[in-house]
Amino acid sequence: MTSFLSRRTLLDGLAACAVTSGTAIAQGACRDGYGQGRCPLPAAQATAPIKEVFDPTGWNTLALESFTMDVVDYRKEAAFYEALMGWKLREDDGKQAVMDIGDWGNCIFRGAASESFGPGAPGRPAPRAVVRSFAWVIDKWDARNVEAALKQRGMAPTAENKGAFESFRVKDPDGWDLQICNGKGLSSARKRPSSAQTLAPAPFAPTGWKTVWLDHVSFRVSDYKRSVSFYANLLGWQPSYDEGSQNELMVADIGDVLCRGGNPFIPEQARGPAGASIDHISFGIAPWDVEDVRGVLEARGLRAQIDTSSAHMGPDSKIIQDDIYQAAFQSYHTDTPNGFNLQISWNTIDKRLALANAVKPHALRTFPAQAK
Repeated sequence: MTSFLSRRTLLDGLAACAVTSGTAIAQGACRDGYGQGRCPLPAAQATAPIKEVFDPTGWNTLALESFTMDVVDYRKEAAFYEALMGWKLREDDGKQAVMDIGDWGNCIFRGAASESFGPGAPGRPAPRAVVRSFAWVIDKWDARNVEAALKQRGMAPTAENKGAFESFRVKDPDGWDLQICNGKGLSSARKRPSSAQTLAPAPFAPTGWKTVWLDHVSFRVSDYKRSVSFYANLLGWQPSYDEGSQNELMVADIGDVLCRGGNPFIPEQARGPAGASIDHISFGIAPWDVEDVRGVLEARGLRAQIDTSSAHMGPDSKIIQDDIYQAAFQSYHTDTPNGFNLQISWNTIDKRLALANAVKPHALRTFPAQAK
């Protein structure tokens, strides 16, 4: 018992230090209230709807085809995810590795020169890992009809086909590379066993974890309301609630995409440049235990930064992150060999909105009309 209490005290102290030192992962700008700080608008205005960007297509997303990530050393990245997260190599052509994420998704690690990433933010090292695009499988596939529907909505689709696999690439409102696919590519291939062998040495002993859920994709955009409308009407994703700076979209039974960014009702944000990026991805793993997961990460020399996203006011009016043992959302952040921010959580499909609900502003809990 003494050991457990001391560890818990240590974890709580680390969480408090992370928040007060400014290194905690930021949650929605309106989490702590409206009309102040990063959330200057009253709730009614911050969460007001906008005109839909176009009419619904009637499509539904059936599966995650893939994420594509450029990394300096793709084989080292692939070996890391295999050992830590239980992903399996599907193919390696000498330029990229295709990894199976369980039986529900794929990630393509594509080798890229270090100079292709550009400079880092002031005071931070230059990036060595960047997500470049994502691809999704839809229902009601008919290439001619899909192409026509995309053109009718102002997009310029480019076909990308291989054998029975058909797809179109388009740009979203921020110029993000979006691929819309039939179900005869990686989503079909991963149902079959792969005999590919990872060519890079394992960085450490396998954890035995399985990646079971796409907890959330942190999708930074210039106008989150516009992006929510775009993806909801194009791919059938379901919004949860508009917080004033973000909205978590539910992608069928696959996972969630957290659209976060500028509010068009704030002039300086509305005038900001277009652009989108994925700054981190959170995966739900099994089995989960707060102590064991932290211990596994630290035993392998990895960062284990607590993130519950919810917080409370502590002594001296300092915001303190909630106790990870009691929080509705439990997770850790760590770093991959190429420096990508990987989040590992306890969320599964039955707890998919645990994060969204944990940080739901109090004003919206008594203001249901704005949660539509």
